[in-house]
Amino acid sequence: MLAFMSSSSFLTLFFIVLIISCLSGLLFLHPRISLRFVRIHISIVTLPPLVSLLALVNTSVNGVVGLWYVDSLAWLLAFFVLSIGLIIQRFSVRYLMGDRSYRKYFMLFTFTTGAASIAWLSGDLRLLIICWGLTLIGLTVLIRLNSRWKVTNEAAKVSGRLFALSWFALLIAIIWLSQATGQWQLSLALTNERLVLLEAWEVTGINLLIVLAVIIPAAQWPFQRWLIESVVAPTPVSAIMHAGLVNAGGVILTRFSPLFNGDVAQIVLLVFASVSVLIGSGVSLVQVDYKRQLVGSTITQMGFMLIQCALGAYLAAIIHLVLHGLFKATLFLQAGSAVRHYEAVTRVNERSSYLWVIAGRALGLLAGVAFWLLASGEGYQLVSALILGWALSVSWTQLVAFGKGRMGRLAGVFLLGGFAIVYFITHSLFFGWLHTTGYQSVQPPMSVVIFVISLLLFGSAVGTWAARNRSSLFFAVLYLWLVRLGEAKSKAVDSHPTYLKQYFSQGGNR
Repeated sequence: MLAFMSSSSFLTLFFIVLIISCLSGLLFLHPRISLRFVRIHISIVTLPPLVSLLALVNTSVNGVVGLWYVDSLAWLLAFFVLSIGLIIQRFSVRYLMGDRSYRKYFMLFTFTTGAASIAWLSGDLRLLIICWGLTLIGLTVLIRLNSRWKVTNEAAKVSGRLFALSWFALLIAIIWLSQATGQWQLSLALTNERLVLLEAWEVTGINLLIVLAVIIPAAQWPFQRWLIESVVAPTPVSAIMHAGLVNAGGVILTRFSPLFNGDVAQIVLLVFASVSVLIGSGVSLVQVDYKRQLVGSTITQMGFMLIQCALGAYLAAIIHLVLHGLFKATLFLQAGSAVRHYEAVTRVNERSSYLWVIAGRALGLLAGVAFWLLASGEGYQLVSALILGWALSVSWTQLVAFGKGRMGRLAGVFLLGGFAIVYFITHSLFFGWLHTTGYQSVQPPMSVVIFVISLLLFGSAVGTWAARNRSSLFFAVLYLWLVRLGEAKSKAVDSHPTYLKQYFSQGGNR
């Protein structure tokens, strides 16, 4: 029966269950509704991602339906955001129990993820900007929901100001594009017939506004402060933030790919994203706070995602943002059990381990060179070869070189092979889903690609050298600079929350 359902039928069913989910969240706000209703709410929230999954696997559901653009990419993103929201809400049932704003969290989670899913299904530019603005508002309110704590208020102010700047940049770009092309429909405004109406300077101006709009929510340098200070929000809020919202830049750039091609804005995005990769990596290495380590990792991963977009690899960027979102949500939800116990470990046969490390580096180099030679020679393939070789070398070192004995190394080899198989199966699945997605890809000059790779390699070499010369002045300066970048401002730090004093005093009186 599903094979015969039309695009409009799936859309109608999707919005019905989405509205029911939002009404359920509003109903849960009423104080007379039992807290046990949250179980029913979770069951209702299961319906929208289920419908979006059914629409995704139904290959016939593609095309423009009124205000909506329902291709496989739109349904995949709707399913992803709503599924992440469902998982986090299910986790929050017990995690947030007893919180003063317990009911509000579930309503805001449902509202925010619902608005984001509608934004990615929107085919009308006006509807897209409205829904994306509602998503940013929902995220800001989630950050400051504990308004009695001044730290969350400060974090919400910083986030809100930067979100407003990002939203207005995208708003101006959309208005500019629609006025120049005479179309508000996304698919019509980005046709070749309409884009030729734009002057070269107009294309550059619109693209630079889009770059500004995407690097802010992606927490790219120099706008990473909002994400660093938002770690004071509850862990479920951080999970939905890092998993389903900061990666929106890849979606926006993919949708605007016919416009965002062969322009100076690509070079600007490459430079900012490359610098962010280096800064994020450094922050994650020097921070001792687990959530700030994850923040540094997110900055790095979003930088790589934007590099993929700037190099025209939009499909790879979409796969990256989905898999990274799932991975990062898992890490945040297990943040409470992330306390590590360090013990002195003596490795047997250190020389043998070092030889295995050298073998892993050689294997990574061979794999990267082979991938580059077999690929089409595009700039993105060169970056992919670099990442593949580096990832293989690091994985080999962790799983094989430092394995305990012969059996440990053998198990590491099998694990590494299993991960590779899962990787290729997952990518094949995503490519099958997104084969109907239309996007355009124009490679930047190879000189720019080589510059980006040289910048990344230089930053990695400097970090390695500094780590091996920890007594040098350069290491001290670099370390303290990265620590400062990864720390929140003094207003956003409160080691002893004053709002808890009243809470405990009231509890003591009772």
